[in-house]
Amino acid sequence: MHLPLQITFRHMDPSPALEARIKQLAERLDHYSQEIMSCRVVIEAPHKHNHQGNLYTVHLDITSPSGEIAVTRDQHDKHAHEDAHVALRDAFRAAERQLEQRVQKRRLDVKEHAFTPHGHIRELNPKDGYGRIETSDGRDIYFHRNSVINGDFEQLNIGTPVHFSEEMGEQGLQASSVHVEGKHHHVG
Repeated sequence: MHLPLQITFRHMDPSPALEARIKQLAERLDHYSQEIMSCRVVIEAPHKHNHQGNLYTVHLDITSPSGEIAVTRDQHDKHAHEDAHVALRDAFRAAERQLEQRVQKRRLDVKEHAFTPHGHIRELNPKDGYGRIETSDGRDIYFHRNSVINGDFEQLNIGTPVHFSEEMGEQGLQASSVHVEGKHHHVG
């Protein structure tokens, strides 16, 4: 945890054993996300006038740059929650599932957005060793002869389809690792 863990006991005396278990469960959350900035845990005992077993309620509030996760385990039908340790376990498992889903979604989003830009050669200047690519979305990207993979700069023509990686250069965005599309090189 990057920030201190906040633990609150409501309608019950603080318990060193429960506090130690909460710290242990909170540390496990770091396995799912290193971005967790804070974790607030409230464990609440039911009011004494309850005639059935004491069912504990656990509230978790986890804050990270990608948003907040709130979990409440208030299950009056789960007699297992008569044990505060079980109620804590279930609440933290729910938080772990949400963190795991968030990480998987972020990975999927990155995969969906991680595409290689495409375009075609718009301009060539063989004397000075550079050219320009018009991207499929209409941008104009500079590239240097050394960026062309397999030394194919001399083989390029206006209109040659390429894909490339972008990076920030001294003069703004430029293409690096320019690949001629559909070209296969054979070692002979």
